[in-house]
Amino acid sequence: MFSEFMYKKQVQLFLAILGRIECGSLKLTLPDGQIHNFKSAKAGPDADLRLHTRVALSRIMRDGKMGFCEAIMDGDASSTALPALIELAVYHDEDMDVQLKPNFIRKWALRAFHLGRRNSKSGSAKNISHHYDLGNDFYAHWLDPTMTYSSAVFEDDADDLTKAQINKYQKLVEMADIQPDDHVLEIGCGWGGFAKYVISTVGARVTGITISKEQFEFATQSIDAAGLGGKADFQLVDYRDLTGKFDKIVSIEMFEAVGEAYWPTYFDAVSKLLKKGGRAAIQSITIDHKSFHAYKSQPDFIQRYIFPGGMLPSLPMLDKPLNDAGLQLVEENGYAQHYARTLAEWRERFNLAWPAMAEDKFDERFKRMWELYLAYCEGGFRAGMIDVKQMLLMHR
Repeated sequence: MFSEFMYKKQVQLFLAILGRIECGSLKLTLPDGQIHNFKSAKAGPDADLRLHTRVALSRIMRDGKMGFCEAIMDGDASSTALPALIELAVYHDEDMDVQLKPNFIRKWALRAFHLGRRNSKSGSAKNISHHYDLGNDFYAHWLDPTMTYSSAVFEDDADDLTKAQINKYQKLVEMADIQPDDHVLEIGCGWGGFAKYVISTVGARVTGITISKEQFEFATQSIDAAGLGGKADFQLVDYRDLTGKFDKIVSIEMFEAVGEAYWPTYFDAVSKLLKKGGRAAIQSITIDHKSFHAYKSQPDFIQRYIFPGGMLPSLPMLDKPLNDAGLQLVEENGYAQHYARTLAEWRERFNLAWPAMAEDKFDERFKRMWELYLAYCEGGFRAGMIDVKQMLLMHR
């Protein structure tokens, strides 16, 4: 009797919250099949949410955004338009944070988990392994042939994903002004796609570093198979342990894994490794500064389940560590909608490849978690809460 009373109260409160919608529309289906439609006069995403169990509603009301994500992962809730649902939620993020706060114990536990995943040298190795050492075959199933796991740049609507990834490489080459006689350092070389592009098109030498054993082995084998090994030097090493001087430095979406406590260390390393007059091109996902402190204080789904220890910067938060390292931000260009399209294509490819991947070692919960991860990011980019920047750094 009491549980029935509580459920009805939760339904009433949830409907009242959704009734505050300020743009777009939402179709809500409750566990008993009841449908409630919410629509604003202001244009926005058209989304739907189906709660399959009462547990789903309880989790959302108790744990807010994290409760919603976990309900999706566990199959207690679903959507036929998950990116649109996330985008709609982002547009209402401030109100949702007030109305659907996680309880104190859960908030403290999430914060403690995140703090326990600090990016010390040993911590970084564990955090990177958690994500990238799922296996090269896993990523090869749904990435394009360049094996590039970062935002593409679609210069033309007709560009396919591979062409768009090459466009991105070229923009970074131009930003860093890489020349044939340069020695380029790539911090976080992934599976070696950028290094292969630079060597084959520009002719420069590339030293690429990673702390993922799977990526290191793939990159080494791939560059040798292409006959380019003479100009490539891949190392399984932490950026904090690297020495030497380089004409140019490029780092593509590795900075998100550095962690705020180590931002000064990262930029100090860039400053010391970069020759005077050299250029560093950094591609990084960023978060809107108005959202940064709330994001920092309440670790999200991606920090908990996908990228332990991760932290997105806002541009103003980089001012001090850059200045302290003797560096300056000379130029920055954003590609948020390009990343949204990249993620949409990855999600489609992921789902098409799923039957083959499922035969390996991944279950349906893992599939729902990754679909949510890709949709979560896509919705964030479409709504403008997050962006991806290509930033040119030089010594002051």
